[in-house]
Amino acid sequence: MRTASRIILFIFFLGFISFFACHEPKGDNSSIQKVKDTLVYLNHSDTAKYVGINTCKLCHQSIYNTFIKTGMGKSFDLATKEKSVGDYSHSSIFDKISDLHYRAFWNKNSLEFLEYRLNGTDTSYKRLERVDYIIGSGQHTNSHIQSTNGYLNQMPMTFYAQKKQWDLPPGFENGHNTRFTRKIGLECMSCHNALPQFVLGSENKYTEVPQGINCERCHGPGSIHVAQRSTGSKIDTSKYIDYSIVNPSKLSIDAQFDICQRCHLQGNAVLKEGKSFYDFKPGMKLSDMMTVFLPKYKNADDEFIMASHADRLKQSQCFIKSYEKATSTNSVTIGKSLKPYKEALTCVTCHNPHVSVRETNKEVFNDACRSCHYVDAKSELKCTEKSVLAANRQLQTANCTSCHMPKSGSTDIPHVTVHDHYIRKPINKQEKEKIKIFIGLYAINEKNPDRLTKAKAYINQYEKFDQKAVYLDSALMYLKDKTKEDVVKNLQPLIQLQFIKQNFIQILNYVKLVGQNDLLQNILAKRSYDNADAWTCYRIGESCFNIGQVDQAIIWFEKAVDLAPYDLEFHNKLGSAYLSVNNVAKAEDQFNYIIKENPKFISAYTNLGYLKLAQNKVGEAEVLYNKALQLDPDYEPLLLNLAGLKAYKKDYKAAVKIIEQILKKNPGNEKAKAALQQLKRFA
Repeated sequence: MRTASRIILFIFFLGFISFFACHEPKGDNSSIQKVKDTLVYLNHSDTAKYVGINTCKLCHQSIYNTFIKTGMGKSFDLATKEKSVGDYSHSSIFDKISDLHYRAFWNKNSLEFLEYRLNGTDTSYKRLERVDYIIGSGQHTNSHIQSTNGYLNQMPMTFYAQKKQWDLPPGFENGHNTRFTRKIGLECMSCHNALPQFVLGSENKYTEVPQGINCERCHGPGSIHVAQRSTGSKIDTSKYIDYSIVNPSKLSIDAQFDICQRCHLQGNAVLKEGKSFYDFKPGMKLSDMMTVFLPKYKNADDEFIMASHADRLKQSQCFIKSYEKATSTNSVTIGKSLKPYKEALTCVTCHNPHVSVRETNKEVFNDACRSCHYVDAKSELKCTEKSVLAANRQLQTANCTSCHMPKSGSTDIPHVTVHDHYIRKPINKQEKEKIKIFIGLYAINEKNPDRLTKAKAYINQYEKFDQKAVYLDSALMYLKDKTKEDVVKNLQPLIQLQFIKQNFIQILNYVKLVGQNDLLQNILAKRSYDNADAWTCYRIGESCFNIGQVDQAIIWFEKAVDLAPYDLEFHNKLGSAYLSVNNVAKAEDQFNYIIKENPKFISAYTNLGYLKLAQNKVGEAEVLYNKALQLDPDYEPLLLNLAGLKAYKKDYKAAVKIIEQILKKNPGNEKAKAALQQLKRFA
C-alpha cells in the first residue's frame, strides 16, 4: 500500500511539473524571468532520454538541412569517400625519428593506411590497417580512428585541409609517434561527437558511436519535448520559454556560454567528485561538473590553443564591457529580456550554430562590430557631421576581423590557422618578442576552485601536457597528508603524485596509515567512467611490485581489474604479476583474455610468448612473437624476449643482432646492455 501511494504521488508530481512548465505566464517579461529562475528544465531529469537527430528532423527539417553542413554536423562519421577531404594523389609521409613511412589509399570503398620501413629500396617491414572513422569536419583537418572490437584508437595520419597536406597527427610529432595505440577516451569523444555509448570500466571501449555532433548536444535530451509536442500542446516561444527542452538563446549569458565552453574551452579539465563527461547538460552550470584550467604566461597574449575560443573572447574588452553593462544593477534590461544574450557579446552574436561559417557572409561578423562601433554625432567625441559620415563610411567597408581577430596558428595543432577570438588592437613586434613567463594554472570557468581541484589540475598538467617539475611542486602545496583524515580526503591525487615521483615507499605508508582492508572494501570500491579508484589501486599495486611485494601487488591488481574490467593494461599487469610467482594458469588466462578483447594488443603476445617459452613450447612462443613483430618491430620488451628465444635455440648471432637493434634506437636500455654482455660470451 505504501509503495502504491508513492507511485500515485510521483505521477501527480510529474503531472504538476509538466503542467507548470507548459503554462504560459501572463503579464510582462519580468514574470517570465521569475518563472525562468525558479523552474528547472524538464530535460535535466535523469528520466529524459536522447532521441537522436533524425527525430528532431521530423519537425525541424529546415534547421537540419543547414546544420548538417556545419563543422559540428560534419564532426564525425564513417570513413567514406564522401566524408574524406584528403588528397590521395600525394598521401605519403615519413617519420624520420621512428624511421617509418605511411601511405593512405582507397581499396575499393575502404580507406587503408600502410605503415612500412625501407632498408635501401627493400621493404623490411609493413603493416596494413583499415580506417573505420574520420574525425573532423574537414575545414581544418581529417583525423582517423580505428575500432578493434569497440576499442577506439587514433591512427598515425592526419590530412590538414588548409594546406592540403598529410602529416602526423597533433601530438605524434617529435618522437612521440604512438602509431595505432593512442586511446580515444570519453573526454575526447564527448566533444568531437554526439554522446557515445561508452563501456564502464574501460578507457576507450564503446558499444555505439554516433555520426556527428547532433541537436541534443546544445539543446539537451529531447524525449520529454517530443512527448509533449506529440500531444498537440503548443507554446508561443516568441513570448515564453518552453521548459521541455533547452533553447540556448533564452538562457542567461553565463549559461549560454557554458554550452559553448563545454567543448570550445578545451584544456586541462578536472572533473568534480562523482561527475563524468556525460553529466553536463545544456542549461546547467559547467563548473558544477568540471573546472577547466589553462596555463597562463606573462608576455604571451598572442599564443593560444585551437579550442580556446571562449577563453579568448572573454579576455576581449568588447565582451567585458558588454557583459558589465548587461549585468549591471543599473541596467534597465536586466531580468526582463526573453533573450538575455542579446544584451552582451556572446558566441552566437556572430555565429549561428545552425549555419556553416563557410556559408555565412563576412558582413554578418562586421555587422556585429558595427552594432557597437558606429560613430554617434551626439557622442562625447563632438564630431562634426561630416567627420561622422566619413567614419561611418569607413566602418561600412571595413573588414574588422582581419585586423582585430587575425588568423594565426595554434600552439597545439600544426598546419592550421584560425581566427584569434581575443578581439583587440594589433600587437606590435616589440610585444611579441618579449620573453614569456609562466604565472600559473588558471581556472577559466570557475573563480575560486578548491585546493583539491587545483592539486589535481597541476598533476594533470604534468602527466598530460608538460613534464615540468614546477607543476608537481605546485600540486604538493595544495595537498595535506599529515593525518589519516588528510590522506583519505586527498588519497587519489596524493598517490598519483607520489607514483609519478616513483616514491613507492611513501605510497605504502599512506596505505598503512589508512588501512589496507578499509581501502579495499570501502574507500576504493567504486566503478566510474574515469576509473579513478581503479587507477589508484593499480598505482598501489605497482608500488608493491617495485619493492618486491608481489603477493600484495596481486591483491591490488586484482582489485583494479575488478573495478575496470575492460582496461587491458590492468589485465596485462595482473598477468605479469601472476607469472612472476609462477601461477602460469592464471597468467595465461589474463593474456588470452586481452588478445580476445583486442587482438592488436602487442604486450599480451609478448608476455604470452614468454610464458610459452618458459614451458619449452618454442614453436608456440615463436608464433606469438611473430604476431607481435607484425604489430610493432621496435617494441623493446618483445625484442628482448625474441633475443632470448634465439639464444634458447643457440642462434647467438641472431640474438646479438636483435640486441644491437635495440641499442641503436635506445642506447640507454640497461637490460639490453646486460644481455649483450652475456651473449657475446657465446657468439
